Amino acid sequence: MSYTAHFRVWRGDDKSGELRDFDVEVNEGEVVLDIIHRLQATQASDLAVRWNCKAGKCGSCSAEVNGRPRLMCMTRMSVFDESETITVAPMRAFPVVRDLVTDVSFNYTKAREIPSFAPPAGVAPGEYRMMQEDVGRSQEFRKCIECFLCQNTCHVVRDHEENKPVFAGPRFLMRIAELDMHPLDAAEERGLDRKRSAQEEHGLGYCNITKCCTEVCPEHIKITDNALIPLKERAADRKYDPLVWLGNKIRRREG
Repeated sequence: MSYTAHFRVWRGDDKSGELRDFDVEVNEGEVVLDIIHRLQATQASDLAVRWNCKAGKCGSCSAEVNGRPRLMCMTRMSVFDESETITVAPMRAFPVVRDLVTDVSFNYTKAREIPSFAPPAGVAPGEYRMMQEDVGRSQEFRKCIECFLCQNTCHVVRDHEENKPVFAGPRFLMRIAELDMHPLDAAEERGLDRKRSAQEEHGLGYCNITKCCTEVCPEHIKITDNALIPLKERAADRKYDPLVWLGNKIRRREG
């Protein structure tokens, strides 16, 4: 069963652009990305859109559908009323390249700033052993497909361009949290305090845990509850708790 839907799609580049109206055929079971492809095929052959797997696993087709950051390939047309106007626009937090394609290089810059896993001394990669509970805790965060919807919806990045140099954003603070709770990460033995680094170098204090990043995550990762809040608590303990401070002093003297 098919019907005609009214779409408003953003067309333009880094200099100017506007929302343009299109009437496009919709068939049963289709997603927004299907309609964008049909629009390319029938009315706007030069429409730029980034996509790859069409299975919700590559993170390429991120956009804002009716103002909400979503993967177009995972947004079914059945969630909208047939009479509803559907607006599709590029992610607002990042510079537009053309049409629905944005420049997300900010995120790769931040990824390179995060120190990688520090393997324990004297243990070969094939000899790593962890409790299953610790594996499961880290595995949740490794489901991330790097669609950058969490980065896009975070108002610290989205609404304040001046914060970008000093704020890693939820995706990469989550990466720090994962490494900090990893039982085999030997960063501290090598002089790297991940909690201090998160606070002082990657802007953890800018996050005010509104959970908007969690709400838009297509992999349903509990970014705020399971990564950011625990990391904030550990960072606060390390910096302000007098008992933790004293314990660290004693351990350093014994060392």
